[in-house]
Amino acid sequence: MPKKQFIQRDISWLSFNARVLQEANDPSVPLKERIRFLGIFSNNSDEFFRVRVATLKRMEEFSEKNKKLNMHLEEDPQKILEQIQTIVLQQQNEFNRIWAGILRELKKEKIFLVDEKHLTKEQQKFVTVYFDEQVRSNVIPLMIESLPQLPYLRDKSIYLGVVMRRQSSAYQQKYALIEVPSKAIGRFVLLPSKPGEQHIILLEDVIRFNLPNIFSYFDYDYFDAYVFKVTKDAEIDIDNDLSTTFVEKMEKGLKNRRKGKPVRFVYDKEMDSGLLEYLIRRLSLSRKSNLIPGGRIHNFRHFMDFPDVFATKKPRRAAFTHPSLQKSARVTDVILKQDLMLHFPYHSFNALIDLLREAAMDPDVISIKITAYRLAPDSTIVNALINAARNNKEVVVMLELKARFDEEANLVWKEILEEEGVKVLLGVPSMKVHAKLCIIKKRKGNKTIQYGFVSTGNLNERTARVYGDHCLLTANRHVMADINRIFHYLEHWKTGIEHLRACKTLLVCPTGMRKGLVSLINREIKNAKDKKPAAITVKVNSLSDVKLIGKLYEAALAGVEIKMIVRGIFCAMPFNKKFKKPISAISIVDEYLEHARVLIFHNGGKEKIYLSSADWMVRNLDHRIEAAIPVMDRDICNELKEIIHIQLRDNVKARLLDNELSNYYVTFAGKKKVRSQIETYLYLYQKIIKPGAVSSN
Repeated sequence: MPKKQFIQRDISWLSFNARVLQEANDPSVPLKERIRFLGIFSNNSDEFFRVRVATLKRMEEFSEKNKKLNMHLEEDPQKILEQIQTIVLQQQNEFNRIWAGILRELKKEKIFLVDEKHLTKEQQKFVTVYFDEQVRSNVIPLMIESLPQLPYLRDKSIYLGVVMRRQSSAYQQKYALIEVPSKAIGRFVLLPSKPGEQHIILLEDVIRFNLPNIFSYFDYDYFDAYVFKVTKDAEIDIDNDLSTTFVEKMEKGLKNRRKGKPVRFVYDKEMDSGLLEYLIRRLSLSRKSNLIPGGRIHNFRHFMDFPDVFATKKPRRAAFTHPSLQKSARVTDVILKQDLMLHFPYHSFNALIDLLREAAMDPDVISIKITAYRLAPDSTIVNALINAARNNKEVVVMLELKARFDEEANLVWKEILEEEGVKVLLGVPSMKVHAKLCIIKKRKGNKTIQYGFVSTGNLNERTARVYGDHCLLTANRHVMADINRIFHYLEHWKTGIEHLRACKTLLVCPTGMRKGLVSLINREIKNAKDKKPAAITVKVNSLSDVKLIGKLYEAALAGVEIKMIVRGIFCAMPFNKKFKKPISAISIVDEYLEHARVLIFHNGGKEKIYLSSADWMVRNLDHRIEAAIPVMDRDICNELKEIIHIQLRDNVKARLLDNELSNYYVTFAGKKKVRSQIETYLYLYQKIIKPGAVSSN
């Protein structure tokens, strides 16, 4: 093995975000989608700085204060931060180049994003009235020079740093601060336009146009304003005060998060130099504080919701009902007869909602137990559970309050559910509950019937429209027995973890999944050494666990055929001359977010196939409660394998994952174009027209 065996996790993540940027640069992608990908890239970057860069900065401070302990850090955080800064600046330049090209494309479609300096007289009147009627009451200018302490700056907001002076004297000038109220009003304002054209102005430019009006009291005749934003450490510190409840600790942690240290300062590169120096000083930043000069526009995440003003509409492919459910009035009846696999977003999410609604109304159902990590804002899942509680069912919801950036929403859901009589579990200290599980119990006479599902994705009907996930609905008694064991642990975690260790069918974290995966890989290694067929196919979101990567290297050295589909972090170095068979690894970034985790082991011809909620990361395997379910139905196994084979043949949206993080598109000379998400849709849709049909590829 080479001396360098692994790619650093954060550098690998930046390579993933570069793939998102590639989608924004792809001329074959519809213009609205290209703008959306710029928004996704921006949102990803924000979260990266709030979490990963903030963590590295904490590590850097730790190593500086504890020089003797520095040897315990596997990597030098300062060097990683320097690498990140270099890559981020390169990506920002690429972002600006792509955006400039998109603006040119918008003009060709007669869509114009105009600023305050390029308004017609009619548009000027409109912007003045719009400001007075819609914006003024939401704008609170702050004269920051007169304030002893700079006010609290919100993490997800953008601000206008205002410079005003009299043109007769450059010395008489003042600085002010205005938070752009995009959350209350919206970022985009449609302007009066000529027939066949559409003019759009951003909210900050509406404010810029009205600066003389806002600051008329000061009698200045020159105004300019520059957008900036501050990204803060988003880690929640939970104190050890035994007198407070976990909910109180979370609420306190969320309040303290708002006071997090700045980890990035992004600003308009044209910003007045005096204002820039002033803000850097008042925010206690330094030149090492990830100062990112950018364009005039920031918080591009809002552009995920760019107005749909395009002449050419490309409606999203509609989800369809699973063929096994089309002839049945009840989802429950189908599951009690056979296992059922739903593939989102191709299959309709309504099947899961219907399953819970049926259980809520069924007089024989006595209980519903379910895990919830991220819920939709107006959750129909929650509505169904509330109806069940009102119908006198026992309803238990494991609501993970530590789901990052969903903590506040889940605190609200906790109150709503508890008010309706639902028993809410709040998780386990020092662990997140990330497994996607549901078990429903009904009693017919003296017989207890159990059924439910295990999923790779969240119970969120909104994200189910764009996240690629698999959900196995089953009444298998061995699976249900393990789900019962998991919920028993969640309800009585203080008594110990033995119930998780007792799981026999599901692979469960943190007790048995890692050991189970190593055992499955070892079996392939042994078969390869015995000159028998041996193969492993892994599809996950992220691969960073050093121990499992090491096992894959061992398998490749032994001659095991390894194929991988990894959307995000990929820390392995798949190309090595010592491997008897090279590791094949791709990442697919396309219209839908590939979120599913699928594991396929050849197992001497008796294939073992698992669906999992866990990525191959230390946090998932050792610090979360996760579950992987074996797929036992032969037809479902074949269907799932076909979908994976389609993805492995992708030569349109697949990128090669290599040692150099090159992100080259996968191409097969002379082969027909295979865009896996479209081919998967067609493959599954064919089963409605011709049950049992297989892909023509």
